[in-house]
Amino acid sequence: MTSKSRGEAEAEVASWGFDNVFTWSDGPNAYYPPHSHRGLTTHLILKGQLTITYPNDEKPSKQTFGPGTRVDVDAERKHEVWMGSEGCTYVIGE
Repeated sequence: MTSKSRGEAEAEVASWGFDNVFTWSDGPNAYYPPHSHRGLTTHLILKGQLTITYPNDEKPSKQTFGPGTRVDVDAERKHEVWMGSEGCTYVIGE
């Protein structure tokens, strides 16, 4: 886990200009099929790992991120997500 508390991490994400900020946890090996969001979203990983790919990219590749990493997903960009074997806890900014 990162050294930030949940409150500190949520405050940091809010400072990036996101109006809706919350912490979310997924269980081990959770999966989100290809989807998109209407606006820019960010994910600040607190614990565990998150793997993401963008299936509509010319050469899609999976990237895995761990604690302390910020992962931004542009508005309307289709993405697919897998959580690691420990699950993943992250702060979402929308």
